[in-house]
Amino acid sequence: MSAPQQSDSPTIAVETPVVPVEPAAPELPATAPSAKPLVGATNDAMPTTSGIGVLLVNLGTPDAAEPKAVRRYLKEFLTDPRVIEKDSLFWKFVLNGIILPIRSRRKARDYQKIWNNEKNESPLKTITRSQAEKLAGILEPLGKHVIVDWAMRYASPSIASRLEALVASGCDRILVMPLYPQYAAPTTATAADEVFRFLMRQRRQPALRIMPAYYDDPYYIEVLSSSLKAELKALLFAPDVIVASYHGMPQDYVRKGDPYESQCVRTTQLLREQLKLDDSKLILTYQSRFGRARWLQPYTIATVKALAKKGVKNLVVITPGFSADCLETLEEIAVENARVFKRYGGENFAAIPCLNDSEAGTLMIWQLAMRELKGWV
Repeated sequence: MSAPQQSDSPTIAVETPVVPVEPAAPELPATAPSAKPLVGATNDAMPTTSGIGVLLVNLGTPDAAEPKAVRRYLKEFLTDPRVIEKDSLFWKFVLNGIILPIRSRRKARDYQKIWNNEKNESPLKTITRSQAEKLAGILEPLGKHVIVDWAMRYASPSIASRLEALVASGCDRILVMPLYPQYAAPTTATAADEVFRFLMRQRRQPALRIMPAYYDDPYYIEVLSSSLKAELKALLFAPDVIVASYHGMPQDYVRKGDPYESQCVRTTQLLREQLKLDDSKLILTYQSRFGRARWLQPYTIATVKALAKKGVKNLVVITPGFSADCLETLEEIAVENARVFKRYGGENFAAIPCLNDSEAGTLMIWQLAMRELKGWV
């Protein structure tokens, strides 16, 4: 979930996997072949007789690091009733009259700091494309009838456009993989909503599977732990404290039954057990608070500030709820939180990269896909 933030408020080594998967994990090619078709597929492609589509989904990103594109992206995001549930006339006035004009300019500047200028796109789009291409490479032995693609819930490429391409390519079975380890209505559910809206327009609907949350998946926990250990070995300092920062959520959403908080807590508990750390050395926090409502606490930026003021000199932040690095990890954590930590007395700060399209991260996605594809492949 990539809600806008309020300033006050994914070569990694992998140890022996704890969950065996059959067939054994293949070696990841140095240059994975692209899925056929992946992004850019044309609707006049020759259909297969019985194809299987795999669609990776992440939240979304502006098409450009400039105010107009950011405003278009934020408006689509903030008018989703799964994200902002109180869709009142007052909210519409505040959104269109205050939030969009101001935050579009500010967020455009933030995106410019992390923008992939070579590809003229955000890192989230670059990484998600690479995840899909690498997954396609290691699924290739299953046959050409297995097609991997990727989409964003907001902006482009849209979920509907990529589902249409998969169906046009002959896929009569589709696995949708929302890349959110912890379930939340404003992330997983809204992605599913968009998939269902596409299906409602189809006379001949493909069979559909949506991957569930994997917050307590043993291999996910193992990969998080192993990658963190490898990153810590490469640092020039040993952390006094590690903060596990998850995207925030209004407390009211949890009271209404969203399991997000409990799943974040469980992921953190399992990480503590794997790393042999107690709750004073691995702290759970929530970032990216937006608006005046009470959100899940403790807030990341307030915790970082408090730790620095208490005398903590060496701090590491991990973001287990993000499958790929994005504005919330690359700017909010690695820049803004680092600045606050050092301003209040901290000395060394490190933001650990997400699993992204690393070998470990890709094999984790492969394992999740193979689990969900059982009976189809």
